[in-house]
Amino acid sequence: MKKIISIKGIFIVAFVSLILFMSGCSDFLDKLPENTVAQEEVDYTNLNNMYMPVSGVYAVAAFKFSFWGAYGLIAIRGDDVNKGSAPNDQIEFNYAKQFQYDRISGFWALNATWEGLYNVVTTANAALESLDRYKENITSSSDMEKYNQYTAEVRFLRAMAFYRITQYWGAAPILIDNQALTIEKNSIEEVRQFIQNEMDYCIAHLPNLRPNEVPNKPGAVTKYSALMLKAKVALLDGDYTTVLNATQEIIDSQKFSLYPDYYQLFKIPGKLSNESLYELQFTDFGAGSGDAVTSDAWFAFQGPRNGISPIQGWGFMVPTQEIRSFMAERNDSVRAKTTFLYAGRRTPSGDTIPPGNPGEPDCYNGKAYTPANQMTPGRNAYGMNNNIRVFRYADVLLMNAEAKVRTQQNGDEPFNLVRARAKLSPIANVTLDQILDERRAEFAMEWGERFFDLVRTGKAPDVLPGFVHGEGEYYPIPQNQIDLNPNLK
Repeated sequence: MKKIISIKGIFIVAFVSLILFMSGCSDFLDKLPENTVAQEEVDYTNLNNMYMPVSGVYAVAAFKFSFWGAYGLIAIRGDDVNKGSAPNDQIEFNYAKQFQYDRISGFWALNATWEGLYNVVTTANAALESLDRYKENITSSSDMEKYNQYTAEVRFLRAMAFYRITQYWGAAPILIDNQALTIEKNSIEEVRQFIQNEMDYCIAHLPNLRPNEVPNKPGAVTKYSALMLKAKVALLDGDYTTVLNATQEIIDSQKFSLYPDYYQLFKIPGKLSNESLYELQFTDFGAGSGDAVTSDAWFAFQGPRNGISPIQGWGFMVPTQEIRSFMAERNDSVRAKTTFLYAGRRTPSGDTIPPGNPGEPDCYNGKAYTPANQMTPGRNAYGMNNNIRVFRYADVLLMNAEAKVRTQQNGDEPFNLVRARAKLSPIANVTLDQILDERRAEFAMEWGERFFDLVRTGKAPDVLPGFVHGEGEYYPIPQNQIDLNPNLK
């Protein structure tokens, strides 16, 4: 087993390229530490500032997790997504989809994804070191409870970065010491076990609330976010007992429900709904100009080409004909209306999507579409003021249904709740294949869920052209990183 290195004394605050923040605003998103802070300049006796390093990790994570190149790499390999845009624009995404990994080891976006995710890790490591310095001055049980919660928030975000890292690369270093001199790969099993252990800590110390219930910082991660990540990792491992236990605890809390309108779920009305277990949060503070917290072009990357501001973008990550036909054959009109943004048509929200040029997309990802009439007047960037949905209660229900069926139980109840929202008839004695089909429809275009479902169920070689078991599951570690550290080979 590779060594997991412990953190040592260091205080680093990462530079964040999203600059924003209005003075006097109390939302947790708008608190970022300075670019560099000397240790002697930080007053660790002032426990009122103990949350500041946590805020910094949230800000870095929101920006790095929404990097458009990273989203392209995680989304492209399933049978629900094509590259889009002009044929030769970022053609490496096509190589990724064709599993021609030898052609992308030097792809700049692959390297930027690695660096961005490890930037979240190192920022979290630094925040934990800072919190430990505050801890030295804690004298009350209430402040110790805050310390435990704050460290759990940071550890969740760090684990979320490792979750993404292992989805891209499988085996990778578990870095919890920013001063480590020797960095080697841990196995995928070690990385996933590390995440599970971290979630046990987070479950014990995060608040027993929905994210939208957290006082003074709505959208912060909670016990249920941690249970969700625990279930997601266990699902990849085929540990269905853990999946069942974690999802059942979320369900039994009775805190979550499906947002009734699937179309609006992904738009401004659906921000931080009761369906949300984790979102990447962004805001324009309700003002038509000035400061704003924005994603790293996640929305613009997927917006329709040749549009008119604010309904325009770069045209990447578009629905395949396979997913469009699949929805039509199921008569899955509710989810189709949301998922597919057709060029040359008028949306239910009243926006006209421009027709595509020859050779360019005729359909875009509707889950990345924010209607113009929901945007703050004066804001013209595509998707401005919207959040990015990451973990949803619908996934809890379908994971629960799958875990029940795989453990010889009946999964009809959670399964049919998801179908009811899509206005589809209930199914009795649901099978595993029916659950996988429901996941395909429910999570189309979301975070590579379809690709990971195909891989974990062994269906990928039969469905994905070019996929070879043992070769197609993980990207190569970027050549830039191997050049810097041959231990990563």
